[in-house]
Amino acid sequence: MRILRIFLILALALGTAACSSKFKTYNGPEVTRVLVYKEQRKMYLLHHNRVLESYDFGLGFQPIGHKQFRNDGKTPEGHYVIDRRNPNSEFHLSIGISYPNRNDREFASSQGKSPGGDIFIHGRPKKYRDGGRDWTAGCIAVTDKEMEMIYAMVKDGTPISIYP
Repeated sequence: MRILRIFLILALALGTAACSSKFKTYNGPEVTRVLVYKEQRKMYLLHHNRVLESYDFGLGFQPIGHKQFRNDGKTPEGHYVIDRRNPNSEFHLSIGISYPNRNDREFASSQGKSPGGDIFIHGRPKKYRDGGRDWTAGCIAVTDKEMEMIYAMVKDGTPISIYP
């Protein structure tokens, strides 16, 4: 009886710990495209033409216009892909956007500047919650809980289109 009690306590503890993990699983339809509409602050995860999920978000501290240079505070506009993920992000979890592309690099170079980089979709940990709606350096920010699902659903190689 005592061994059974110990086993049940351990199983309950492990089950509780598993539920609190930031790494979720997703077994639904594949996310085939991400659409981001900056002005409306809406992001859609799609399976072909069907919306699977939608999210509100915050942007860079200069939300209007296409990102062109390092430290301009803008979020890129255009067609990119999800190209990396960071499970140890300072911003809870994050998935990378392939900015800058060749055109972005060429334009910045023609102006004698750097295009910048490190653009992600990421969460918003406590220390950044007082930053207003548009507070990032050019990234797309959702809640930590939303980011857990996005991280599970969106795979590397998924196209992302970011519109003004």
